[in-house]
Amino acid sequence: MPRMLDVSEDVRAEIGDAEADRLLVGDNAPGSYDCTSCRTPGDSEQERTSTVLFVGDETAVLAFAHASCIPSQVVQVAEEQLQGAVRSITGGEQTEPDRISPDQAVLGITSGLVLIDDELHPALVVEPTGAIARPGTDGRDGDQFLQLLLEQGFHPVHRMGQVPEVLHGWSILLAMGQLHAVLQPGTGGGSPVAWWQAHAPLQVTEGWRTAANKSQTVLVYAAPAGSIGQQPREDLLRDALEKASAGGLLVAAAMPLAGT
Repeated sequence: MPRMLDVSEDVRAEIGDAEADRLLVGDNAPGSYDCTSCRTPGDSEQERTSTVLFVGDETAVLAFAHASCIPSQVVQVAEEQLQGAVRSITGGEQTEPDRISPDQAVLGITSGLVLIDDELHPALVVEPTGAIARPGTDGRDGDQFLQLLLEQGFHPVHRMGQVPEVLHGWSILLAMGQLHAVLQPGTGGGSPVAWWQAHAPLQVTEGWRTAANKSQTVLVYAAPAGSIGQQPREDLLRDALEKASAGGLLVAAAMPLAGT
């Protein structure tokens, strides 16, 4: 039975026309699935479904998502992350990336509004759950999170009263009013890839969404593990950002908004 599948041109280019056509007529597509974005059940016979291809250096994994959650797309991920996160479901079901093991540091993101020059700006605050090592190293050099971001084009924050510079090629993916990913440029000028991607779309406040749609820009602040913490109010979040900035532990960039 034909499935209600969306297969983007990027996904088709990766898996080939023959495999894409087999999916569309229902030969290799699942009926029911767990959405790779929101983690709730879906049914490709009853609702529009996106094919999402996760691609590592050697491994490619095809997953499925509600079309209302995310569009069909190719997502580049680190091979070791993909290998460690893959959960194989046999018996004709799909194989999809699962949650990262708890002993691996992951990026936590908090949304909030930041007041600069009497104007509210939508902001995201990124803080890892642990120290971040440089890829290919054993971590003995200490936490390299800020240094890696500086090399990507982020700038140190010396005072919170100044809007960060735009980081070209990066963007914030907002779909259906929910936060899905922070995208960075692909290698060799290719399609953008996910630097951070939500396991389930993150809700943002109406005020945050309104400010983002107005400015079409989101301010992204980042600090090492333990610098910010979970703050229950935006004034406390601002205080934590001020302290991190004063201690030389804060970098930032402005990124254009992709989506609505």
